[in-house]
Amino acid sequence: MRAVTVSVCIPARNEQDTIAAVVGSVRGVAIVDEILVIDDGSTDATAAEATAAGARVVAEADVLPGTGPGAGKGNALWKGLAACHGDIVCYLDADLRNFRGEYVERLCRPLLDEPATVLVKAAYTRSFQGAPTGGGRVTELVARPLLDLLFPKLADITQPLGGEYAARRDALETLPFVQGWGVEFAMLVDVVERYGRDAIAQVDLGMREHRNRPLDELAPQARAILATALQRAGLLVDPAEVRERPPLVTVPAYRARSEPPR
Repeated sequence: MRAVTVSVCIPARNEQDTIAAVVGSVRGVAIVDEILVIDDGSTDATAAEATAAGARVVAEADVLPGTGPGAGKGNALWKGLAACHGDIVCYLDADLRNFRGEYVERLCRPLLDEPATVLVKAAYTRSFQGAPTGGGRVTELVARPLLDLLFPKLADITQPLGGEYAARRDALETLPFVQGWGVEFAMLVDVVERYGRDAIAQVDLGMREHRNRPLDELAPQARAILATALQRAGLLVDPAEVRERPPLVTVPAYRARSEPPR
């Protein structure tokens, strides 16, 4: 039986101050076969720092260029899935400040041990201005209330918008990827719709330290989450509000690259 392979995929835009530490924390983790950084149009030294730290760096625009332009975090995650090779894909944010490589194995372990598990989300508390809690304002004020109201099966998910999670490639390939900030919210809903609530697990990783954005910068993210939730619940009138990349299994260029030579 072929061994299961693991790719760590990190979307990054202008994260030169933290990307090397994130990549460095993952290097040497026994189960990791590949570390890929998707450089999403950085104008700083993100790509150089990631390469020096030991990652393979691919520019977002160079992946499946025939599919046309896209934008946002979800687009970068979709391109990362297309560019990496692992049977299990572990996504990490590039702005983490206290991440340890062992967390990758903890996120992937349920997928390695339980065939019915499809998606594993990190559960954690977020610090804010030095306080141990108070981070994740969009999560607590927008995302979790929406789950509770519209998708109660997912009301117990601690960090629905968290960027640290692992999933099976063959499942991710069948899902559309919302291009913007709604990607993680939509992924949760879509996995439950296709595979059932028991396909999602959570792993407690303690406290996470991300860059905390000013409140005025959170409004676009909150709006994107709201639009995604309403669209997935069938309540959004204008479907153009939520732009998506199609499931990779429907993209001819990806299928051609994935199929073995004849």
